Formats: sequence, structure tokens, C-alpha cells
Amino acid sequence: MIRRQRLAAGVCALLAALTAGLAFPAGAVADETEQSAPKVELVLDVSGSMRTRDIDGGTRMAAAKQAFNEVLDATPEEVELGIRTLGADYPGNDRKTGCKDTAQLYPVGPLDRTEAKTAVATLAPTGWTPIGPALLKAAGDLDGGEGARRIVLISDGEDTCQPLDPCEVAREIAAKGIGLTIDTLGLVPDAKTRDQLSCIADATGGTYTSVRHKEELSDRVGQLVDRAADPVVTPVVTEGAGECAAAPALKSGLYTDREEFGQQRWYKVEVNPGQELRASVSVADDRAVHPDYGVLLRAVTLHGREIVRGEAAGNGRTDVISTGLRYPRPASDDDEATAETVCLQVTNSFSAAAGVKTTPGLPLELTVDVVDGPSKASDVAAFGLGRGWWLLGALVLAGFVAGLLWGWLSRWRVAVWRTN
Repeated sequence: MIRRQRLAAGVCALLAALTAGLAFPAGAVADETEQSAPKVELVLDVSGSMRTRDIDGGTRMAAAKQAFNEVLDATPEEVELGIRTLGADYPGNDRKTGCKDTAQLYPVGPLDRTEAKTAVATLAPTGWTPIGPALLKAAGDLDGGEGARRIVLISDGEDTCQPLDPCEVAREIAAKGIGLTIDTLGLVPDAKTRDQLSCIADATGGTYTSVRHKEELSDRVGQLVDRAADPVVTPVVTEGAGECAAAPALKSGLYTDREEFGQQRWYKVEVNPGQELRASVSVADDRAVHPDYGVLLRAVTLHGREIVRGEAAGNGRTDVISTGLRYPRPASDDDEATAETVCLQVTNSFSAAAGVKTTPGLPLELTVDVVDGPSKASDVAAFGLGRGWWLLGALVLAGFVAGLLWGWLSRWRVAVWRTN
């Protein structure tokens, strides 16, 4: 019994130490820069199927109008908002004409709530569902500026204008590196609609939500508009090279790139004596891939010698895989010591499922942080504890002493009990 109590006390102390030690190191953080006003465009499906009465006893169109009115009332002042429709004007059967049926109902800019509500009130379910063309136009509506940009697509059915696949359109938008996110909401969706809208959202790092009630729709659209007003760090678009010699030189910050299946991407970072390089990379599988994949991040000298590496493996249960590394360069007594060029190599082992396009490449996000290093390279301990090892040792010792004291007190109490 006494041994179990001592062991429990020691384990608790060790866990506390690990928790405290892991909380100390600061990860790489990109600087937030002053940005222009956030922009949001609400893209609404006004096709004929929006007449269906299956949302709280009313039509899908009525639920959408109510949601828009509530969202327009609650839109933050700093957000520039616009509204685009698809399938709102052409009631005929000509597919070519119907697939061009998308128009900007209210331009992206400072919001006049009365004018926007009046425009929404005129909508009536009409024609086709050209989601792909509407997304391309919406991306153009939001072009320009450095602030957050978000498209919120609300639809109740699949795109009817294939072969312009809206999922491929979303990937092309993401590949441009303009920092535009597409969130999708499906009104009473079937399986095919759900899969398509999920694919659109995944391609740009957005979210998909299934909606079956008016209140759900209003709440979710409002959340997405509010989210656009939150301060964000916009990744800098870069393009890695096929070899270190031609790689772009990066400074501390957050970067985005695209990497083909099984491809290598190289980047360069300058590290002065006494500094520490911290780098991490995340690669997302924004389309169907085979399970069992991995990502490798290596820090290499200009001469090809590996300094340190980080690697991670996945089995298909997550859609993002990440890894990182740290390289502390020792300080030098030589005042003329120059910066060292460190080459960062990113490699992935994803493979596309049958029939899935391999272009554009997989979205890649790279964080680089060059900070003042520890006083000695040996101070950088494993597990990211750094100097927390001192605290770990002290807490383990304290846990051991506490276990001894607890055991001694337990034996003393048992002895007193037996005597009495």
C-alpha cells in the first residue's frame, strides 16, 4: 500500500513537471501586420429547388431571406459585405444560358443595411445552379486588398453546370494564394450535395455546415461573417524550388505554397551565430488520397549535410499532417562570423486516389521563426523542454521526498491505530 502511494505521488509530480516544462517554449509566431477592411460575399442559390417547403414549414428561400435580414442587422461595422446570386434570373431550359446566370445583387463595400435588405426581398427562386461560375465571379468581386476575404456559399443542391467542377474551381482559387476562404452551407442536403459542398470548403480551408432549420442558418451565417472581422495573419505566398541553390530566401513569418504529390520543395533561411531556427510545416490533403502517407522537413547545409529533421506519418484519419524542427546555432567568439544559410527541404509521400486530379498541388503552410538562441546549444533539451529540465528535476525530487514522507506518515498512523 505504501509503495503504491509513493509511486502515485511520484507520477503526479512527473506529470506536473512535464506539463509545466512543455508550456515554457514559445513557438514560432508570425507578425500580424495592419490590414485593410475584411471583406465577405454571401453567395445565395436562388435556383428553382429553393421553392421546396421543408424548413420549419416554410420554403428554403424564405429561410434564406430571414437569415440574411438578421445577419445584415448584426454585421460588424468594419466588415465590407456584398451579396451575389446564382440561378436568380433565367427561368428557361437552355443550359448554356442558365450556366451564366450569376449576378452581384449588392456590391462588396460599406454596408447600407436598408438597401441590402430591399435587394434581398426582391429575390424569387428561378433557374439553374451554376455554383462553379458563381465562385469564380465572387473571387473576382473580392479581389484586391490585404484583409481577410471570405465567401459564404448557401445552396440546396449540386452544381448543374458540369464539367466546370466547383470543387476544381475552389482548388484553383486556393492555388492563387490570395488568402480567400470559402465556407459552405447545405440546405437540407442529400449525400451528393453534401460531398460537393464539403469538397469546396476543404479546398480553401473553409468549413461545411448542414442546415435543416431557420435558426441554424441565421446563427451559422452570422458566425462566419463575424469571423471575418477577427484579426488574422495572412500567409505570404512563396514558391519553393526544386533545389536549394535556387530556393527563395525566407525571413521569420508564415508562408503558403503548393506541392505536387511526392514532390520536394526547397527554401533558404539565414541563421546568425547565437540564433535558433524554428520551422514547422503542414500539408493538407484537400482531395481524396490513399492512406499511409508522410511529411518530412529537413534542415540541410549548403553542402548537403543534414543538420536536423522532423517527420510525421498519417493513416488517412486526418486531413492535415504537420511536423517541425529546431536548430540552435552556437554563438561564436569571432566578431566577423557570418550568417549560415540553412536549406529547408519539404517532402511528402501522398498519392492521389484513382481518378483524382493531381494539379494544383497540395496546400502547404510553412512557419519560420529565427530567434535568439539559448546560451549553450546543449541547453536545448529533447521534447522541447529547454531549460525546463531544471524545473523537471526539482519537481521529481520534490515528488520523491513527498512520497517518502507520505509513506512514513502512513506507517506511523497504522502503528498508532494498532496500539490504540
